[in-house]
Amino acid sequence: MANKGLDSLVKDRLRTWPQSPPGLHPRNRPRHAWLRGRPVADLSACHPFLKVPGSDRLRTLPDGLWLKFAGTPSEPYADIFAVEACGSLQNLLDKRSRFAPSTHSLLAVCPVPWLLAPVDGKDQTPRWRATGVLRHEPVLPVVLPVRDVRVLYALKRDHYAGFARHQVPHAHEFFVPMESITAEGSDSDPALRSLIARATAQNFLGEPEAA
Repeated sequence: MANKGLDSLVKDRLRTWPQSPPGLHPRNRPRHAWLRGRPVADLSACHPFLKVPGSDRLRTLPDGLWLKFAGTPSEPYADIFAVEACGSLQNLLDKRSRFAPSTHSLLAVCPVPWLLAPVDGKDQTPRWRATGVLRHEPVLPVVLPVRDVRVLYALKRDHYAGFARHQVPHAHEFFVPMESITAEGSDSDPALRSLIARATAQNFLGEPEAA
């Protein structure tokens, strides 16, 4: 029951986070749009999920999922930023395995109802228009290859301390104490915003000018 309560608290907090991960400025450039895929404000609404090619049952549903739509209308792709709250070490191992480096690809699936719905209560733009890479209103789910993955794991404080002392994260992994995301107004915490900004930073000194 405790973990169920924690799960609800985490999702309630993540629903208050903005459309772009905290610490990142919303991208106004065409074809570079962040959107929050999970959790959505409407509890009954469908939402994006991750899967491997050919799988129609096994899905990865992170506690929090942000997608940056990029590329071109003919070759779109998504970069993802995920948040996973782990109530136990076994839970951490299970969730880490879903994002472990692999030779197979990962796909982001965006259901039609999610794409047709408005961005949020303040922005009534349909999400498919906000992506910047979809030319027409979708009638089928949009399946995008995932180019880049970053995952933020939130751990209970004793697990966080032990992991920091004895483990080495993969390059795409970042860790915080659970209170960092469950605290009220967590998306405004300067330390968390700074970590997320570093986690999702480009590997270049500056972005090239659009062609």
